[in-house]
Amino acid sequence: MIPQNLTDLGWTASLQDDITEAEAMLPPARLTALHRGRVEAIAASGPIELLCPPNLPVTVMAVGDWVLCDGPRVARVLARTTLLQRRAAGTGTEAQLIAANVDTMFITTSCNGDFNAARIERYLVLAHSAGITPVVLLTKADLADPAAFVAAAAALSAGLSVLALNAKSAEVATALAPWVQKGQTAVLLGSSGVGKSTIANSLGANQATGDIREVDAKGRHTTTARNLLPLTAGGWLIDTPGVRELQLTDVADGIDILFSDLIDLSAQCRFRDCQHDHEPGCAVQAAIAAGSIDAARLPRWRKLVTEEKTNTAAMATSRVRAAGKHTKKSATKWRAPKK
Repeated sequence: MIPQNLTDLGWTASLQDDITEAEAMLPPARLTALHRGRVEAIAASGPIELLCPPNLPVTVMAVGDWVLCDGPRVARVLARTTLLQRRAAGTGTEAQLIAANVDTMFITTSCNGDFNAARIERYLVLAHSAGITPVVLLTKADLADPAAFVAAAAALSAGLSVLALNAKSAEVATALAPWVQKGQTAVLLGSSGVGKSTIANSLGANQATGDIREVDAKGRHTTTARNLLPLTAGGWLIDTPGVRELQLTDVADGIDILFSDLIDLSAQCRFRDCQHDHEPGCAVQAAIAAGSIDAARLPRWRKLVTEEKTNTAAMATSRVRAAGKHTKKSATKWRAPKK
């Protein structure tokens, strides 16, 4: 029987089903912070620290993961309901885990120069691919007329929830209450300086905050690591450092969901291999000409599809090479028995 406080923390029946009979006596805990060689977690007994064995390095875990504890060590990471990951920034070919077992993604931007439709679409693709509910939060609504920003964000995806907020207002807790009740987990994503930590504090967390540079609306990093934080309403929030680069990988299904209208139109083009440029009978260009489709979405769709294919292929190649090196290393160690 799992204690009620773990249910409030997000424990579900599917997690229980993932535990084998041999593991029945190993207590579960949820990861709240990651460090080198160790993790912080919360169990039925309260906050604990666990060591990571060689076969389970911190790099294969994410804040929000559920694990089984074998004394002071992590025994196993339980199956995730959702997982957010991206290709590591720069030229890396490894996946960087962002958060696990998340219900809602708060995509945070502001009513100023930080607002960027293409960047929001990247977060939406990430959310759709992971099966997470996206909610766009437009901060600094008290410093500008938010109407145009709200309309631009809402146009990116049908049925998308878009909220204009003053992050310092007491109304934030009420506005976001539906997504942060007991047992629910949300993650805050967005650029530095858009008010993520201020929103977290409005919900009951205790995070440091900083100001933005007025000259370019760029923010300073105040959150330096991912943390799972308890909220006043009973839910949990994963606050994250500002994301400078969000390279997508293994999210083809998320792209298809976000751009489903363009995909449906493509099926109506006269030519099966239509590139949607100047071909006769192009249904996509016809919709753009009629004003039913924003012309700017077409190149953004193409860019995301190309990037996703390139990154996914690069990471697949990297995994094959890594597996080959491991096999070669193992073969080198093997010695034929003496006759």
